[in-house]
Amino acid sequence: MMQSIRGRLLALAAAWLGVALLGAFLLISSLLHDFVTDRFDAEAAAIADSLIGELEVEDGRVGLDDTPVDARFRLPLSGWYWQVEAGDALVERSDSLLDGRLSGPAGDFTGGAGRDADGAGLRILRRQVTIPDSDAPIAITVTAPMAQIRDSLRHIIRPLAAALAVLGLGLAAASLIQVTAGLKSLARLRVDLARVRAGDAPRLAMPDVTELRPLASEINAALDQNAVLLSRSRQHLGNLAHSLKTPLAALSNDLPADHAGQALIARMDRLIGWHLRRARQQGGRVLGQQTPIAPVIEDILLVLRWPMLDKGITARIDCPPDATFPAERQDLEEMIGNLCENAVKWGRSRMRISVVMGPILRLTIADDGPGLAPDQAPKALARGGRLDEQGPSGAGLGLAIVADLATLHGGELRLERSELGGLAAIVDLPA
Repeated sequence: MMQSIRGRLLALAAAWLGVALLGAFLLISSLLHDFVTDRFDAEAAAIADSLIGELEVEDGRVGLDDTPVDARFRLPLSGWYWQVEAGDALVERSDSLLDGRLSGPAGDFTGGAGRDADGAGLRILRRQVTIPDSDAPIAITVTAPMAQIRDSLRHIIRPLAAALAVLGLGLAAASLIQVTAGLKSLARLRVDLARVRAGDAPRLAMPDVTELRPLASEINAALDQNAVLLSRSRQHLGNLAHSLKTPLAALSNDLPADHAGQALIARMDRLIGWHLRRARQQGGRVLGQQTPIAPVIEDILLVLRWPMLDKGITARIDCPPDATFPAERQDLEEMIGNLCENAVKWGRSRMRISVVMGPILRLTIADDGPGLAPDQAPKALARGGRLDEQGPSGAGLGLAIVADLATLHGGELRLERSELGGLAAIVDLPA
């Protein structure tokens, strides 16, 4: 089954055009055949009338006072023949018939098909009359060659077929233009929906076609509902975080710092943070968002300024001023924040943040720390995975959260060796 609406419409139009043109060709051909045949019959009837007018009886014998002067009746075996019979006796015949004789059933102005002595097809017209002073019935036969009738039809049918073919091509082109113009609004709706998905527009513009307006309204309603549900989900998650973390903080304050339960509380806090962030990611994202990247980087570095000063780390930023992230600011802050925190923890003196725009949005955060071996990357991306338990403190969730967020937005996180000698965290996202 053809899956394209355009293909279905064009196939249906082509089928109907083919049937209509074929039907028109057969009908017109039949009418032309009758017209050409009637013309030949009329001509043969005129010859028969002229022969009847020339009949005479002398001494009881039937004869002709004069014969037709048409040159076709003098050309031997031309197919144009005439013959006059009185009873079983041949009265006279055309020169073209030579010594042959036409035979067959008689009929008053009745056309029939036959063949002459040469085997050529003939159109036969026979009349039977009586005249005074003659006791024998007189039969007058006039024939026309079927080859000439077919040639006459062919000269008409060929231009007819060509004309209908040109008409069919014109109608096919008109159908293609009509279908293309009719589906242009659907293509425009697809482009508008892509702009919403990319964050260039918050909602769909109302189409200029009445039939598509209900669809656009339903899509806009779905976008609004998506935003409302996501907002409610985050509000509930925030409430849940507060209700869980507050008792844990109270327990932590009540227990001595060296109590064995502090490790369990820390672990529970990390797990709660992980699952809350994971649930937030799976809650979906608001379509139609577009977040500038440079201000987010500046805000993250402002928050990390004291840890960077303590370690003497300098940051270099290569980000186009018009670079944007096609989603919400919170997701971008989560990814850049975790990667920058990781670079500050492990870096020695330098960090580089670069953003490259194109078909793929590439965000790279590199440091000059110890880096990772190729076989260490899977463990670093696993939830709670830490490669050095004696290193800087942390929950071991940052890189895993970034990887999950990148996957949520159709991208990926890769860990490679940086030009600075340490780790390069590369996030590729559809732009």
